[in-house]
Amino acid sequence: MCAMKRRPPTEPSDEDARLFREAVGRVRTLQPADAPPAAPKPAPEPRMLEADEAAVPGELLDLAFDPALLEVGEELSYLRDGYPPKLLKALKRGQYSVQDDIDLHQMNAAAAQASIADFLAEARRRGLRCVRIVHGKGLRSQAGGPVLKALTDRLLRRRDDVVAFASARPMQGGTGAVVVLLRPPR
Repeated sequence: MCAMKRRPPTEPSDEDARLFREAVGRVRTLQPADAPPAAPKPAPEPRMLEADEAAVPGELLDLAFDPALLEVGEELSYLRDGYPPKLLKALKRGQYSVQDDIDLHQMNAAAAQASIADFLAEARRRGLRCVRIVHGKGLRSQAGGPVLKALTDRLLRRRDDVVAFASARPMQGGTGAVVVLLRPPR
């Protein structure tokens, strides 16, 4: 494909300038207008204020067992059909930047389900590709296992806008969080 070279604009001749002024008529110089004021920024919405206020300092330090033992074998991962496996590998290695996150601690299953749906809808609206959902490890769950972790796994697998997800790297929450890759906006 051959690129055309642009010619620099030519100055109008005196005759062209005279004809233009005759056609336009008398003009009046306008004073420059002030720029409109910037739109106010929305107020921040604290998502976890109640949970932070209710948290007991040091309560996780009093556990009778080592939470690190729970890390092995409880990783979540999922890749939607039709996507290359290297995408999931890159997600597990932390090669995607997390653009936003939500913490489900202190929520019941119904509140967590609604919060996940709202959070992912907002992320899609904002054009985010990679988000993190902190569901916790379920250390205080009954014999049925971690409720919010299982709920998060089920919900994400059912969503069409989720391309892949994997348990977070240890410094991002480990098996207590999941990093989600969303389908790009169309």
